[in-house]
Amino acid sequence: MANKDTKYNVLRIKNSLCIFLIGLLLVGCSEQNIELLSPDGNNTIKVISSIEKEGKNGFAFSVSYKGKEIILPSIMELRSADIDFNSDFSIVKTEESTVCNEWTAKFGERSTIPDNYNQVKVYFESKSAKLNLICRAYNEGVAFSYEIPEQNKLTKINLDDEVINYHFTADHEVWSTPKREPGVLTAQGQYRKIPLSELEEGCERPLVIEIGEDVKIALAEAKLVDYARLSYKVSKEFKFGITSSLDGKLEALMQDTITGALEGQWSHHSKIVKKLPFQSPWRVVMMAEDHGKLVENNYLIQNLNDSCAIKDVSWITPGKVLREGTLTTKGAFAAIDFVASHNMQYVHFDAGWYGNEMNSSSDATTITLDPKRSKGPFDIESICKYAKEKGVLVMLYVNRRALEKQLDEILPLYKKWGVAGIKYGFVRVGDQDATEWLHNAVQKTAQYEMIMDVHDEYRPTGFSRTYPNLLTQEGIGGDETTVTNAQTLIHMFTRTLAGASDNTVCYYNSRVEKMGSHASQLAKTVCIFSPLQFLYWYDKAPSAPVKNDALWGNTNTIGNEPELEFFNNVPTTWDETKVLECKIGDLGVIARRKGADWFIGGINGEKDNKVKIDFSFLKEGVKYSSKIYTDDEEVKTRTHVKIEEKQLNSKSSIQLNLKANNGFAMHLKRKN
Repeated sequence: MANKDTKYNVLRIKNSLCIFLIGLLLVGCSEQNIELLSPDGNNTIKVISSIEKEGKNGFAFSVSYKGKEIILPSIMELRSADIDFNSDFSIVKTEESTVCNEWTAKFGERSTIPDNYNQVKVYFESKSAKLNLICRAYNEGVAFSYEIPEQNKLTKINLDDEVINYHFTADHEVWSTPKREPGVLTAQGQYRKIPLSELEEGCERPLVIEIGEDVKIALAEAKLVDYARLSYKVSKEFKFGITSSLDGKLEALMQDTITGALEGQWSHHSKIVKKLPFQSPWRVVMMAEDHGKLVENNYLIQNLNDSCAIKDVSWITPGKVLREGTLTTKGAFAAIDFVASHNMQYVHFDAGWYGNEMNSSSDATTITLDPKRSKGPFDIESICKYAKEKGVLVMLYVNRRALEKQLDEILPLYKKWGVAGIKYGFVRVGDQDATEWLHNAVQKTAQYEMIMDVHDEYRPTGFSRTYPNLLTQEGIGGDETTVTNAQTLIHMFTRTLAGASDNTVCYYNSRVEKMGSHASQLAKTVCIFSPLQFLYWYDKAPSAPVKNDALWGNTNTIGNEPELEFFNNVPTTWDETKVLECKIGDLGVIARRKGADWFIGGINGEKDNKVKIDFSFLKEGVKYSSKIYTDDEEVKTRTHVKIEEKQLNSKSSIQLNLKANNGFAMHLKRKN
């Protein structure tokens, strides 16, 4: 690094909404620091151009919250045989900018999203390499991404890995999913609260970390479109540290083995192959004073993605979905009638309609029923025609084996049939090829004006802002896994930071008693955001044929209990979201507004709790009529849900006494 005089430059750019502040500190010939502050001054990311630790050179950064350093100087290394990044870099140029913006979301948890940040792009050079670092500081957190320009006559690069060692001040507790084991899916695994020193390899993102009583953060990823996915493990570089690295072919095929889908050969090739220049996905640190505020601010992930690429989104329809399990025309017509009469939008036909989904020879362009699932008949074109007459949309499930071979045939054919959406099953995740294929598939599906739901291991990184036809995805241990209320109360404040979660809400199935209660099942439609909300999973429409087999469990008939009006009325997209109560793993209450109506969901964990709800968030001077749905064994129905009515305004408050594993739901209608 060339010798430079010590100096300190501060640049301030002020406008009506934001203040931009960069401190550029050049200290002798040993260190160059850049400090970037958020518009409100609470969040800071500091970049150190070059740091040496045990013979390794790399970029370092630290993160502060309200003046306190919460991530100590941490090292990022890029490993490549094509370019030597293990060298002493110096800053050759910086570019500063400020963005004060907001955008409208039609399919989100809030309709107006602030997008305000300060940015610096830093140009680094060494004797052997060029690298640009883009840093952003938002009020909701900080993020950085690197850009590798053309250099040394190279037009593409092979990256063996990207390794970030996060350095912490103590052995903070983290909310972690388990490592991969046979039969265990990481993204759908059970969460545990453990010291970061016990973090298991392959931990999913977002990774929520308890820095202190009034500081919560989440390590996350945004705009993962054609790159390998991040995962986390314990760092060997620091006493208290977490390492992120990229998934490669080996890891992806290991995940495929778990889903029963191993194909191809083990590979130790470079994890990333990219044409130059390119920009990496964003590495994100979400920051807030509590878990609830992290949820309220989770739009940060979408802000780091490109704006909507679909000019006309009028064909994209969010809504509530009923899965039809008999795979018969009679069952389909019954499901369509039920959906049309209960303010639902979609009927979904799951695996088995084109044969055994796990058999690579099954042809998803044909109706070839799996005899283990249905004897038929199943006339998809008649079904789509009847659905259209009733104003109902049709979704089909297709396993990734057929999708990867037949997508270009499937899309025009399903469009001809009248299909409105596809649920992608058992998609490959992790390596660059899998990531790129899936996001290309989202774009192709949009060209045929079809919506998507992605299962099983995929977790979002904000791409639904760019292609909102990707309405939801799984990547959560939902009701299919007989998830307890306590686990759901962790998902609410961890997994949902990444975006929409397809939880597949059960209602009449016997597992509801093991998970929690019927009122807490109602609450899930508010607490777990998903623009496509599957209801009555494992249940069937009243006039559908009887189906009771090992593949589907006990399929109970949907009844006419009075509280089902809540399912009928609850929306799936929102104008405003507020977290009213947050004790991660123990208690959660979320309020969401659609138009003039408010819906509130509350879920309780393993201990009795008293919940006081303060309605000061309501519009002053406005009166609301409300219905409150709670669990009560004295109510002589199958589901034991009590309904009370109350008149409320912004000065009102109520207290609810919740038994262990119970919940409640509320619907507030504006009166004046």
